Amino acid sequence: MNIEFNKNEDVNKMMLSAMEKKLAKVYEGGGAKRIEKLHAEGKMTARERIDFLLDKDSERIEIGAFAGDGMYAEHGGCPSGGVVIVMGYVSKKLCLVVANDATVKAGAWFPITGKKNLRAQEIAIENKIPIIYLVDSAGVYLPMQDEIFPDKEHFGRIFRNNAIMSSMGIIQIAAIMGSCVAGGAYLPIMSDEAMIVDKTGSIFLAGSYLVKAAIGESIDNETLGGATTHCEISGVTDYKCENDADCLTRIKNIMSKIGKPADAGFDRIKGVLPAKNPKEIFGILPDTRDKQYDMYEIISRLVDNSEFEEYKEKYGQTIICGLARIDGWAVGIVANQRKVVKSKKGEMQFGGVIYSDSADKAARFIMNCNQKKIPLVFLQDVTGFMVGSRSEHGGIIKDGAKMVNAMSNSVVPKFTIVVGNSYGAGNYAMCGKAYDPRLIVGWPSAQIAVMGGAQAAKVLVQIEMASLKAKGQEITPEKENEIFNRIKDRYNDQTSPYYAAARLWIDAIISPLETRKIISMGIEAANQAPIEKRYNVGVIQT
Repeated sequence: MNIEFNKNEDVNKMMLSAMEKKLAKVYEGGGAKRIEKLHAEGKMTARERIDFLLDKDSERIEIGAFAGDGMYAEHGGCPSGGVVIVMGYVSKKLCLVVANDATVKAGAWFPITGKKNLRAQEIAIENKIPIIYLVDSAGVYLPMQDEIFPDKEHFGRIFRNNAIMSSMGIIQIAAIMGSCVAGGAYLPIMSDEAMIVDKTGSIFLAGSYLVKAAIGESIDNETLGGATTHCEISGVTDYKCENDADCLTRIKNIMSKIGKPADAGFDRIKGVLPAKNPKEIFGILPDTRDKQYDMYEIISRLVDNSEFEEYKEKYGQTIICGLARIDGWAVGIVANQRKVVKSKKGEMQFGGVIYSDSADKAARFIMNCNQKKIPLVFLQDVTGFMVGSRSEHGGIIKDGAKMVNAMSNSVVPKFTIVVGNSYGAGNYAMCGKAYDPRLIVGWPSAQIAVMGGAQAAKVLVQIEMASLKAKGQEITPEKENEIFNRIKDRYNDQTSPYYAAARLWIDAIISPLETRKIISMGIEAANQAPIEKRYNVGVIQT
């Protein structure tokens, strides 16, 4: 290994270590004191409940762990969005578990909480996999009710999705393990089955204080909406459980008896590890996002036996397309090549840039994968489409539109891994969040923005300087440099993978070594939803 490899390895492993430390802090939820208080009430934390529920030593994927990161500081923060969402196995059945974190503002719903819950339901709907709700929430966070309550993608959409999933035959099981109040009470009761924990679980449209204020009736919460009331009098809930463990065990028992899901027919054989060591990715990936590297070396450390059947190898070389297997699953890979390459005309092409021939090749490959029923994996490290008169005269917009059209209309499941840069229209063409990837994750090296920080800062500096000069201010070189650095630093903060993950632009930040697991479990989930739509790209200009 050379010095450059070692330097890259040090930097990338440090970024991974920083991510793991940040994640450990997230796992603390509302903090040790609130966890102790929960335990004193005889309750498990959200993460403890999920650990108990999921099959021991089975694989799992957490969705949105960094949701809310750095947001709502004026409200005390909202670690992980106040809700923990995990894709995993319960009684060997792949499903989603959604657990309110009562250590974070009593499990109250912030705007990001609603967005995260909707993302969980979206995943369940797309893949037709069961979803389990572990409810322990004080309801909408009232100081921000205007940002969570009334709009289409707000709190009410959750219950609409409950109804839609029920009509689709998607299994929904709810456990009331703490508070469940007001509109939130509809979520468990619109599920297929609902259970409640005695003494700690309660469900009602209005609590005792509001009942007293509204109609003058004096009643305690347990009598109003506790387990005995709803299991023996109202019949609202189906099962009465002694404690958290009893409740979670009952869910396991129910899940063990559900029927086998349908099969979409994606091809899988026995998986094998890559022939090349995946840990070498840390040394191959550059220490900064502006450096070149060979994406083939990354691919060979992600795919089974490091075998890759390339499509149109010598054409459109700034995008790599080809077939491979990941954990036995057949996949079609679309990846940005980051090396400078020669075009078919002998011209040099910049790595990470999409040219007309690259877009044309990718569009054709995507259509082929849809024809063959092969899931697509996008490896993003893209700075955008090529600009300039030669590209414009050559029809780059038309070829880019062809690629976007082919990808947008795909009926096979898509999975996106943001390896490095994800800038501008390149983010779109390579299946960014707006294009419905089943899962989209980023490595710690990911950067997502309209353009890089330095480029954006140069543009914004010119605008700000023009404004200041128009006001009669003199701009010295020192002042210009200060403005540039201020804008660049702010912009770079916004390109961080944590900024993206906080807002759920990506589902998770992962170690490169987890990439195979993400894709494999993602396809396993997608395989439970047979393709019902015929592939049709509509109008494509040729």
